[in-house]
Amino acid sequence: MSAQCEATARLAAGAPMSVFERYLTVWVFLCIVTGIALGEFAPGVFQTIGRMEYAQVNLPVGLLIWVMVIPMLVKVDFGALHEVKQHVRGIGVTLFVNWLVKPFSMAFLGWLFIRHLFAPMLPADQLDSYIAGLILLAAAPCTAMVFVWSKLTNGDPLFTLSQVALNDTIMVFAFAPLVGLLLGISAITVPWATLVTSVVLYIVIPVIIAQVWRKVLLSRGQAAFDAAMEKIGPWSIAALLLTLVLLFAFQGEAILRQPLIIALLAVPILIQVFFNSALAYWLNRAVGEKHNVACPSALIGASNFFELAVAAAIAIFGFESGAALATVVGVLIEVPVMLLVVKVVNSSKGWYEAR
Repeated sequence: MSAQCEATARLAAGAPMSVFERYLTVWVFLCIVTGIALGEFAPGVFQTIGRMEYAQVNLPVGLLIWVMVIPMLVKVDFGALHEVKQHVRGIGVTLFVNWLVKPFSMAFLGWLFIRHLFAPMLPADQLDSYIAGLILLAAAPCTAMVFVWSKLTNGDPLFTLSQVALNDTIMVFAFAPLVGLLLGISAITVPWATLVTSVVLYIVIPVIIAQVWRKVLLSRGQAAFDAAMEKIGPWSIAALLLTLVLLFAFQGEAILRQPLIIALLAVPILIQVFFNSALAYWLNRAVGEKHNVACPSALIGASNFFELAVAAAIAIFGFESGAALATVVGVLIEVPVMLLVVKVVNSSKGWYEAR
């Protein structure tokens, strides 16, 4: 095991949940209120922001998304990929749930709830867009926050690190084809050029920048790296919150007309979270993995890289789309729901180990 990998594992294991992270739901709710209010009282300002585009990319939002995503990717040590062999069964469960169950189950739940059960209560012209947002959310496995969830369950930090590195590597190549496949299955037109552009802009380039930055910081010593992580950590959440203010400024009128939309979109997301976390947890127990491996495996299968999902939804479908709104609902419920999952896996440790 490399010293760099060990140091990153210590960082992942020891980083506490910040105030921003712990109360993320509160901040998102305040962004909803602020964004809707600003959109109603100063619509001209946001229309101007919406027109600041180049090659179909909104420049202010593109900048905010890089600020959101890059600091999180700096934490990812792709050198940890060699640790995968230490827990082959747990990694196998993670990959099975993240890439073969989670996206397809969300596409099914979107079809069931959005296109059928809830369709009479939702705007007919946004049904496809809502489903697309749910698919984007499920196709992006969690990156940074899973370190927090793992710490809260005393998860194996090296396993957590290796599964994040492997998931992010796969995401570079699989995100666009998987999203395109599921949108096609859901009878939604696939904007391939925009989808591929989004992957390059919001996955490939940020990964390259983050890893170069990571290498530079580590060359100055572990203390310099840790200090930099403490400083840039809040950037991601701040950029996310500002993006949400912009998004809800555009979405405000639709939400005020039908405030039930957010609750309806939350239903398939909640079912997906509980189903995938329970499945991963049970499968790890069935194959004989340790509890401190099963926990982070279950938690990464339940949570999402919502920053990427929000970015892709805005880039592909626009600020005012149902897809953007659906991904934001994922942000809104992420922390309280994941804390509940953390509580369940912690309290069931006796059952898990009684094999």
